[in-house]
Amino acid sequence: MPKSNQHLFSYPKYWAECYGRAKFLPMSRQEMDDLGWDSCDIILISGDAYVDHPSFGMAVIGRFLESQGFRVGIIAQPDWNDIEAFKALGEPNLFFGITAGNMDSMINRYTADKKIRNDDAYTPHGVAGKRPDRAVIVYTQKCRQAYPKTPTIIGGIEASLRRIAQYDYWSDEIRRSVLVDSAADILLYGNAERAMAEIAHQLSLGRNIHELTDIRGTTVIRDCVPDNWTEIDSTRIDWPSDKALLKQMQSVNPYEVTDAKEPDCAKKSAAAEKNIPIKIIPMPLMGKAGLDYKTTVIRLPSFEKIKGDRALYAHASRILHLESNPHNARVLVQKHGNQEVWVNPPPIPLETEEIDGVFDLEYERVAHPSYADARIPAYEMIRFSVNIMRGCFGGCTFCSITEHEGRVIQSRSHDSVIKEIEDMRDKVPGFTGTVSDLGGPTSNMYHLNCKDDEIQKNCRKLSCVYPVICKNLITDHSKTTQLYRKARAVKGVKRVAIASGLRYDLAVEDPEYVKELVTHHVGGYLKIAPEHSEKNTLDKMMKPEMDRYDDFKNMFEQFSKEAGKKQYLIPYFIAAHPGCDDNDMLNLALWLKRNDFRLDQVQNFYPSPMSLATAMYYSEKNPLTKVTYKSETVYTEKDPDTRRLHKSFLRFHDEKNWPQLRQALTKMNRTDLIGDGIDQLIPAENKKHRQRTTNKTKI
Repeated sequence: MPKSNQHLFSYPKYWAECYGRAKFLPMSRQEMDDLGWDSCDIILISGDAYVDHPSFGMAVIGRFLESQGFRVGIIAQPDWNDIEAFKALGEPNLFFGITAGNMDSMINRYTADKKIRNDDAYTPHGVAGKRPDRAVIVYTQKCRQAYPKTPTIIGGIEASLRRIAQYDYWSDEIRRSVLVDSAADILLYGNAERAMAEIAHQLSLGRNIHELTDIRGTTVIRDCVPDNWTEIDSTRIDWPSDKALLKQMQSVNPYEVTDAKEPDCAKKSAAAEKNIPIKIIPMPLMGKAGLDYKTTVIRLPSFEKIKGDRALYAHASRILHLESNPHNARVLVQKHGNQEVWVNPPPIPLETEEIDGVFDLEYERVAHPSYADARIPAYEMIRFSVNIMRGCFGGCTFCSITEHEGRVIQSRSHDSVIKEIEDMRDKVPGFTGTVSDLGGPTSNMYHLNCKDDEIQKNCRKLSCVYPVICKNLITDHSKTTQLYRKARAVKGVKRVAIASGLRYDLAVEDPEYVKELVTHHVGGYLKIAPEHSEKNTLDKMMKPEMDRYDDFKNMFEQFSKEAGKKQYLIPYFIAAHPGCDDNDMLNLALWLKRNDFRLDQVQNFYPSPMSLATAMYYSEKNPLTKVTYKSETVYTEKDPDTRRLHKSFLRFHDEKNWPQLRQALTKMNRTDLIGDGIDQLIPAENKKHRQRTTNKTKI
């Protein structure tokens, strides 16, 4: 059973606390010498430049471990072709902590069309190419080469989204768990403070890293499922009826060794001696067995099985997401060859006092001095912003926030947020009085949680707001409204902007919040994300229908008028999402024309690892409902030319897209939309215009 969790800051501090706080975590031997260190206890390796700011995961984990008494060094963006780069700080006494950075290294480098990006926002001067593809694997292998006996722990978004076998968009194949491919000792997923504290202190006490198999928020390799656990068999989706299964189970020895286990792991006699009534049961009988979730493991289809069976992949994805509530999630296990990838339940969310403690640590809030005056675009974007919460219960199928941070909202106190604003005002060069954002994964889920702890502990919903807002969800935004007012009252603060994504279907539940937002925190434009206009596609996204957008738009315009301001909504949309066909994109284009929107920045669906929408994209099955071989088939556009067409529909006003759109509309028998009429989408072909366009191209 996974360990219970103690308060983040209740561990006895490691002896090295006597060295005190480092102004910056050292990145060189010289800095270590200046601090009086002969070695580091922990070395963090990251694909990002080191910015000592609480929006950068490397800084958060580094400062948190420092607060526990450990000496923490950082190797940022090492040259992966030079083994000496990984020896820059010597061998750590406890372990290497390895992350690709704040972004997945593949998404960081490649566009949705698989083209190489020209820049990297997390690198000085925005220079591209400073981290390898699949950085977690490469960095871990280099650490192994440098110091073969030193434990390696991987984490961050790239590791989180690859904790089990997953579809890889860039190679168009199923890849093994990154824990297997990297040969790391432990994988941390989600926000890692709890697991990191437990691991660091256990190793400091002399425990072997391979003994740490039951820590929440970790994925490890185990030889087998312990014989005192109940195993739910989820490796098939074609089980017979429950009655037939019950009859079958009465005649089958539950301890019989099968191909699913190695003979030395079965321990048949030991299990029989303990008189365990059920050892392995089919998933359809799970709800009838009265099982203790704390000692139950669900066996996912193996890597080998899902690699050859798309429906099983969608099924495995559904199971993973249903087992994401930290209060009732069961252990998952997935076979990779002869190895068992063991996924412990998610970490218990941080209490407000704990998350305050993490953000209240003393950050310098600027980049490491070694970068001199180099501009780091990601830092420039967030240096005057404040993160007020973690998590998202929206469950949007295309988004990876839920898979990484979870659905339970973890909110800071007002005092902690105000303290950070004051700290930013006093410490960050160039502060002119504008707070660029108070937000996080969303701007308005701060302190919104379930009304009842018991209901939350038993809930397995994929979203708290789809298809409608759950009646048990707190939608009172008053704590956010009060925070905005306090932030505006801070001495030296002239303006507080809200830049994080707004969940408008939640916002309309609290008109006072919307009025506060529109009156004081919108600088002319407010970005929101309906994502699409068509119900079929919105259902596959788990997004609300457009009537909720209309409700918010009316409220936004009313309060803008009352405030005497001309303000506008800037909507975001996704093209080529699973479930979306040519007609859906045409209807969205017509919606944009009716509403007089001309979008500049548009995006195609990007299949990030482990998301539900990616499972749809790969399997063409719908994991939002029970998956069988005969269940719903999801239309998925994979042809590059058609994906570009879908993107062109979003920019129907751009004359560069007109030839492609004319051809498509003709093929769709919708030539009635070609012409100069008010209800037509694009103009008819004009020889004079075509010649003028050709001349422009030549110039």
